[in-house]
Amino acid sequence: MKKIIINKYSLLLIISAVLSGVSCTKLDVKLKDPNSIAPSNNGGAPAPSSLSKVYEQLNQLVGQSNWFAMEEHTTDELMGPTRGTDWDDFGTWRKLHLHTWDGSHNQINDTWNGLNGALFQTTLLAETASGQEQAEAKFLRAYFSYLVVDLYGQLQHRPATAAIQDLPDVYTRSEATDYIISELEAIIPALPTYTHALRTQATKEAAQFLLAKMYLNKAVFKQDPASPAGPFTFAGEDMGKVITLCNSIAANPELSLTANYWDNFKWDNGTKSTENIFTRANNQGINVVWYSCMGNHYNMPPDGWNGFTTLADFYNSFENVDMRKSDSIGGFTELTGRPAGFLIGQQRGPSGKHIGNAIVDLKDRSGNPLIFTPNVSLFFSTESKGIRTNKYPLDPATMNDGGWGSTNEFVFFRLSDVRLMKAEAILRGGTDSETPLAIVNEIRAKRGATALSSVDLDGLLSERGRELYLEGWRRNDMIRFGKFNDPVDQRPDASAATKAVFPIPNIALSSNPNLKQNPGY
Repeated sequence: MKKIIINKYSLLLIISAVLSGVSCTKLDVKLKDPNSIAPSNNGGAPAPSSLSKVYEQLNQLVGQSNWFAMEEHTTDELMGPTRGTDWDDFGTWRKLHLHTWDGSHNQINDTWNGLNGALFQTTLLAETASGQEQAEAKFLRAYFSYLVVDLYGQLQHRPATAAIQDLPDVYTRSEATDYIISELEAIIPALPTYTHALRTQATKEAAQFLLAKMYLNKAVFKQDPASPAGPFTFAGEDMGKVITLCNSIAANPELSLTANYWDNFKWDNGTKSTENIFTRANNQGINVVWYSCMGNHYNMPPDGWNGFTTLADFYNSFENVDMRKSDSIGGFTELTGRPAGFLIGQQRGPSGKHIGNAIVDLKDRSGNPLIFTPNVSLFFSTESKGIRTNKYPLDPATMNDGGWGSTNEFVFFRLSDVRLMKAEAILRGGTDSETPLAIVNEIRAKRGATALSSVDLDGLLSERGRELYLEGWRRNDMIRFGKFNDPVDQRPDASAATKAVFPIPNIALSSNPNLKQNPGY
């Protein structure tokens, strides 16, 4: 299936770039187009979008390809093995896992287009609105700017008042970092204080979260572009700001660590979670069916695609008592035959894939027992190879109709990440009355894991993986901890340090000469 993506920045913000992106066998089924086109004002300068339309730009992040794939398939958490004729897709998933992408990679191109389209939309409103509406638009612009800077190391910038033929200026990664920080610091006073009812919109706490991420990654983003994988020098002053911001967020009485980890993700997380700071709801144009279907077997409801797997080493980093690894959920497991977390071994489910039927041992398409195994090959795997994931359990009541009505909210920012950012900032030289060990063990206690006797930076990276897996942070974390280029299963050799930043797509370079290709490409 081919996609047409609009890149308003790269082609003078008016001429559309038509890119052919090859999708995998069942990836794009029922997924909504993430990009909305700014309306034209009588053929002249585009008119500003409404705030709700600007928020819709977040929808492009909710899917198993593009941004999510770039953040997760490149790490030790996820990969897309080829299964006979399934999931080959001209190597798009393999190249991400093997770190062999270049400036023509379809998902790198599509993500660039989508994020730059979002920057175009947010800028129109950020520079024409006023008051809280402007502050919210600027928050969204800062968030999309962060994503571009994190992935590509350069940021296009073009004022809404610029002449239509003007090319965007380009900020270096260092310049963009200063710009995003200053924008966030300026808008926080104009944003409302977080309440549970405001979890799907910009709040002070959401902006503080993003600002803490910027300070935590400042050493990475200020690094010499020729050596984006480090080593990095983290300034004590920056770590102090991370701690202050994290303390401010945690002081909000409406936020606390959720007693049951899966209440942050299952179909009623919009009412059950006490730690989700910034989310996107089902009634805002998204769904999370792909989180289940990307790994579920064809014989598992709702109509799995039998694709992605986690890596055995990552799975083995969890204790068996840790509910984040596997947990039975009332009202779900007895109806679907599977737990939340990871799926391994003999799989069970309702006969005929119909919720309400008896739970039976499932079989593969050849009639053999369906047993998910830890061993998996990136190039040649059978339909049962690989450990699967179930991070967002769907409402069983919706599964017979495909799960599209399941009301899971997609989570961007969580309080547990805030707490772990604080622990990291202390380990990197910041000071606070709390200790990193106490913070980590507080979270582990909530998850049913045993207390640790000590924690260092390596241990903290592991804990961030266990707490935040498949939430789009792993690549960013592994780069900051100096582990992104290390060998992993199916990638036995270290990759080039320059892979810590993605290339600027070839078509973008040809459309805006102010862009320069990143080192190593």
